[in-house]
Amino acid sequence: MTPVNMLQHIPLFEALRLTDRQRLAALLRKHTIKKGEVLFRKGDEGNAFYIIIKGRIKIALTSNQEDEITLAVFADGDFFGEMALLDGLPRSADAVAAETTQLYVLSRNDFFSFLIHNEDAVKSILYVLSLRLRKTDNLLGETAFLNVSVRLMKRLVDLMELQGQRIDGSNDLKINITQKEIASLVGVSRESINKKLKGLSNKGILTTKRNTLIIKNPEFLKRPYQIRKLV
Repeated sequence: MTPVNMLQHIPLFEALRLTDRQRLAALLRKHTIKKGEVLFRKGDEGNAFYIIIKGRIKIALTSNQEDEITLAVFADGDFFGEMALLDGLPRSADAVAAETTQLYVLSRNDFFSFLIHNEDAVKSILYVLSLRLRKTDNLLGETAFLNVSVRLMKRLVDLMELQGQRIDGSNDLKINITQKEIASLVGVSRESINKKLKGLSNKGILTTKRNTLIIKNPEFLKRPYQIRKLV
C-alpha cells in the first residue's frame, strides 16, 4: 500500500483531498526497528507521529518494581503518537517493537506546517482524540467494575478486529500475541490469563499455540450476550 493510500485509511487524514494527502505523504520518512528495540521511552520528547507499515508496536507502562501494563498493541496500518505530536509534551508511555517493524515517521515540525494550511485536518484530529479519550475512560471503567473473564472476552474481540488474520479455508482467525501481552492488556497476571484461556480452549472457543491464538468462532464472540455463557 502506498503512503497516500495508508493516509486515506487513517481517520486523521481520510477526509483530506487527494492533493493534500499527497503533500502530507511526501513528508513521511521510513524507519525500521527490530524486535525488542525501544522506539521511545516515557518522558522522551514527543516530536513525531508514527504509522505502522508492517509489524507490531507495544505501548506500555512499567512501574518501579518492573511490573508492566500494556496499554495497546498497534499493528499494520495503525498509528500512534498524535498526542505528543500536538502538544509537544514528553511521551506518556514506552513504545517497544513486539516484532521487527517498519514505520512511517512524520516530524512534529512538518506536521504543524501542514496543519496551519488545512482546517479539515484539524477537525479530524480533534474527533480522533475524542474517541481515544472515550476508549481510555471505558478501559478504566472495565478495570474497576468488570471481572477478569469479561475483560478478557472484550479484549479478545478488540484484538480480532485489529489484528485478526483469516486462516485460508476456514472462518478461524489467527492473532499473533503472547499470553504476557494479553495479561497486560487485561490488567492481571499471566497465570490468571493462562487459566482463563485454558477454560475457553476446553469449550472449543479458541486454541493456543506459541505466541498465537486461533479463534475458532469469531462471530460467536462478537455477540455481546454470549459473554455471559462463557464466564
